[in-house]
Amino acid sequence: MTEQQTPVMTPPAAPPAAPTGPKKKRKGRGKTIAGILIVAAIAIALVVLVWYFVFREDGSKGEVMTDFVTRGSIQSMVEGSGTTKAKDSATVTPGSGTILELFVQEGDQVTAGQQLYRMDDTTARDAVTEAQKSVDNCNKELQAVYDKIAELSITAPHAGNLREVADLKVGDTVNEGDTIATLVNDTKLRLSLYYSYAYEGDIKVGQTAQISIPAIMAPVTGKVEQINKVRFVSPEGATHFEVVLVLDNPGTLAEGMDASAGLTAADGTPIYPYQNGKLEYYESTKITAKATGPVERVSLLNYGDVKAGQLLVQLGAKDTDEEIASKENALKAAQEKLEEATKELEKYNAVAPIDGTVLQCSLTEGQEVSSGQGITIADTSQMIIEIQVDERNARYIKAGMMVDINQYGTPYVGIVESVSMTASGENGVASIPAVVTVDNYDGSLLEGVGLDYSFVASHYDGSMIPGTYAEYSFVASESEDCLTVPVQAVKYVSFANVQLPETLDADPSAGMDDGMMDDGMMDDGMMDGGMVDDGMMDGGMVDGGVEALPQSYSGGAFADPLGMVAVPMPGGGVVVDGGSMSSGGASDDSTGVIVWVKSKEAPANAILEPDPTWDCPEGFWAVPVEVGLSDNSKVEITRGLAEGQEVFIGYQNPDEMYY
Repeated sequence: MTEQQTPVMTPPAAPPAAPTGPKKKRKGRGKTIAGILIVAAIAIALVVLVWYFVFREDGSKGEVMTDFVTRGSIQSMVEGSGTTKAKDSATVTPGSGTILELFVQEGDQVTAGQQLYRMDDTTARDAVTEAQKSVDNCNKELQAVYDKIAELSITAPHAGNLREVADLKVGDTVNEGDTIATLVNDTKLRLSLYYSYAYEGDIKVGQTAQISIPAIMAPVTGKVEQINKVRFVSPEGATHFEVVLVLDNPGTLAEGMDASAGLTAADGTPIYPYQNGKLEYYESTKITAKATGPVERVSLLNYGDVKAGQLLVQLGAKDTDEEIASKENALKAAQEKLEEATKELEKYNAVAPIDGTVLQCSLTEGQEVSSGQGITIADTSQMIIEIQVDERNARYIKAGMMVDINQYGTPYVGIVESVSMTASGENGVASIPAVVTVDNYDGSLLEGVGLDYSFVASHYDGSMIPGTYAEYSFVASESEDCLTVPVQAVKYVSFANVQLPETLDADPSAGMDDGMMDDGMMDDGMMDGGMVDDGMMDGGMVDGGVEALPQSYSGGAFADPLGMVAVPMPGGGVVVDGGSMSSGGASDDSTGVIVWVKSKEAPANAILEPDPTWDCPEGFWAVPVEVGLSDNSKVEITRGLAEGQEVFIGYQNPDEMYY
């Protein structure tokens, strides 16, 4: 740096000798001369300072600081804060009354089903009993309605043949008790005969009989179905018992036909009844209506064969739906009262609903319970943190991913349990709820205490989340093996008055002459003397009107800012991530991002005639670039630079650093 010389002031020439003789004393003359000298000295000093700061060469601004284009990785982190709470907890509230016995206190470990306290529950039990009676009555009433509806359908009770059917038409009214038809099972017939007690021991159930029917002039085989030891006395004075026989109907027999049956004793003696009997249908049912209503459908045919369950007549009913709805509503109300009464009863002799620790107990023995008092139990073996993730970062948080947790300096590892698929927005910012679980078997993670969390943003699948604002979407992920430069190397400028190069692709050899990479000049991007560490100023903040702005936020509008990227603007403004601008200037189509590249000759993608307002150090060329991800110290260069190129990051002098 050129050493500046301060001009030496020549003292004023001595005044001519005054005439000899008496001298008159001049008051204040010495003070006036001294003041003039002081003012002259101040003016000269000001001139020197102006010359130093205005007319010095560019190199006099201070030592040019540079760094190199390197390959590395960039992580986009998401941070925020939240409050812990037990994943499973429950609060038990007693009913009105006095605590007779208390079995737990704060800090106790309890198991599900363990009794917590005892109270007098007589009144509560009576309330449950009455509520149960009401439910039972409502059920009966509703079932009666259903039974009534079922009776509107008149069906055949068994298979058979219809006889004596009623003459009904659609629209006719049927009253309860009206006879609809007679249904007979004529596939079998029954014959009742009387035999002398002299043959009591010779006739058995199941015994075969030959039945004679004069009407068909042919015998039919039957069997003894039933023996009734009645006492029938004939006019001749003989006593007889009843034998009921059953025979199949070949289709030619009918009720009322005369018939007789001959049996054979064990010794072969024929046995005959006292007199003939008459055939009867084996089964005969009179079908009557059990409800009153108009005929909506009718299927009755005299001597018609029907199957069991076949619909014969369908009656209609008025206001049936309304009646059912009324009964169902009454039943629902009664069930709700029963449920309330049951829950109230549980409050008088409560048990622990879950395994866990008694976190809070506001009860004492002999205490008259008031509102708001109770026992809180929580299973603190697993804690959850309910977080609100900014929409710009919500795309990268996934169920199952790990989250770093810190509570008062103690680290934990959490797992994302769930992520909502619906966002909620306020003031133009949307957030998505997510739940993080943390194992806490040792109990060191406290409930209801604030903590910090962070996770690494990863690639997302491109899906949109309902409720998010599309204008806030951006790509944030981890870039591996990418070209990076310090954040201070990236400048946001206006291209309105410059001629851009034909190509943006970098010349790999540009800026790497004169042994710039020799003997460890670039060690992890660190300049000699430690003035720049990974291209990052303290906290990502730079002086001279350049402000570090957050790249991303988490946990809502009041979360800590992350990923600070400072990109200086002409006139003190900055831009973040090569996108929207803040703190001065306006972004339009003529703006862009450049990096000053050190090179003897202009790189192929350099701006040959930069804007005069740009602060360009000597020996550097303005190169337009495309940027990607960024973190607190580095910016990803996706196009425009090559690995190893030396880039300008700022000035350093003994008094200050500026960019």
